[in-house]
Order: sequence, then structure tokens, then C-alpha cells
Amino acid sequence: MSGGQQQRIALARALVFDPALVLMDEPLGALDKQLREHMQIEIKHLHENLGITVVYVTHDQGEALTMSDRVAVFNDGRIQQLAPPADLYERPENSFVAQFIGENNKLPGTVEELSGDRALVRLTTGELIDATPVNVTQKGQKTLVSIRPERVEFKPEMMPADAHTIDAEVLETIYMGDILRVVMRVAGSDDFVMKMRNTLGQTRLSPGEHIRIGWAPADARALDPV
Repeated sequence: MSGGQQQRIALARALVFDPALVLMDEPLGALDKQLREHMQIEIKHLHENLGITVVYVTHDQGEALTMSDRVAVFNDGRIQQLAPPADLYERPENSFVAQFIGENNKLPGTVEELSGDRALVRLTTGELIDATPVNVTQKGQKTLVSIRPERVEFKPEMMPADAHTIDAEVLETIYMGDILRVVMRVAGSDDFVMKMRNTLGQTRLSPGEHIRIGWAPADARALDPV
């Protein structure tokens, strides 16, 4: 039998007794990518249709986001955040969660001003950017600003009116089929990433190009420094 068939049989054996709780410890780790993704959806549908509770242990962040109603992120035996997948990804509560779940850009700086739901952050290279304060509470506090790569824009017409823009140098553009992954030098960091949809007429950026990038202040989160 193939790996996928073996996994289906193991799953059927676990469910045939109508358990109230099923514990799955990285059950899909040995499968290839396509089969793994198919089995993720299959297990999710079984969970929904049968109404059983599934505790699923995985180190694959994409798998956790795909399959879960709630995700618990642990570090050193402590829960860092327990939340639905969208909240965990869109609104991480600390730097560890932001780095652990999905790809994340991080820019170190110092809080210059705090006003309601806005923090003005001066980066270590001197630039000023707006961010949403999460666990910073006072002026002068060190912070790590978190921005997801897919929220970064370089076309002015795609940026919100209140976006703070910053200079960037293109280092590499990686073709990934459905997206283009652009690695840039931003505020002294050589691993800042922007993800662009591979659409008809999409601008292809070349190494050495200098551009201005920006994002909505709500998409930048001022977190604790690590």
C-alpha cells in the first residue's frame, strides 16, 4: 500500500470506535507534498462531519493554519498564544509567535511616540515608520516591528494614503510559480522579503534596483524585542 493508503487505514482504525478525542502526533510527516495537503483537508472534513475533538501536534505552520479551529504556540513549555489561525497569523501577540507562524519581516527600532493605536518607531538606521503597538507601552522602549511579506507594496497606487514609505534595494527575485519572492535590503537588513502575485503585467524587479516600499500602519506590529 502507498503511504496515503496506510494513513487512511490508520485513521479509520482510530475513528471506528467513535472516540470523543483523537490525538494525532505529526501523522503526515512522511508523505509527499500533494498527498500531505490532500490528507490535511480529509482529516479536517472528518473532524467537522463527525464532531470529534482532534488534538493535532505539528511543527508545520502551514499545516496548523490549514487544519485548526484554534492553535496553541508553545515555547519552553509555555503557551505563547492560543487563538484561531487568522488571529494568530494576522495579530501575533509577541515576537516569538510572529516569527514562528509564517514568514515575517522584522525591523528593530525604538518607540518615538505613542498615540492610541499608533506607534511611531525610529529604526536603527534612522528611518521613521508607523506601527500598531502590541506589547510596547512607553516612549524610548526597544521594539521589533513585524510586517508580513505579502502586505508590502512598491506601487504607489496600491499603498494607503497614510503609509510610511522606506527605501529598498532589490537583491534577488525568486520565481515561485504563483508568486514572486523579492529579497531586499531594507534599513540595514538584507533579508527583507516582499511577496507579489504572479499576475499578467506584473513588474519584474531586478537585482540592484532601488525602489520605495510601504505598507498600511495596521499591518506593522510593534512587538517586544527578542
